Amino acid sequence: MSEIAKTPQTPYYAVIFTSERTDGDNHYAEMADEMVKLASVQPGFLGVESAREGVGITVSYWESLEAIQIWKQNERHLVAQRQGRSDWYLTYKTRVCKVERDYGFEKG
Repeated sequence: MSEIAKTPQTPYYAVIFTSERTDGDNHYAEMADEMVKLASVQPGFLGVESAREGVGITVSYWESLEAIQIWKQNERHLVAQRQGRSDWYLTYKTRVCKVERDYGFEKG
């Protein structure tokens, strides 16, 4: 992903997933792409941004805490979570935040 997510007026929610990976891909990229596609059709999903250089950070944006909880319990996402713990991550941390304010700049 190379674009900044287009988010609505505040408030909305952000899920910040920070991780350190194991060596090798082990089909990680394939699953990550699948998760973005699957999340993007979930009710309440607003967008996602991701970057990795050493530590990986993925931020997904959601309309509500309920939408986040429904995504967390998605069957295919549960598979990815289990595989992440067994194959892909040395460590990770998930943070759920309410976005109260946002602002930006875009060179026109």
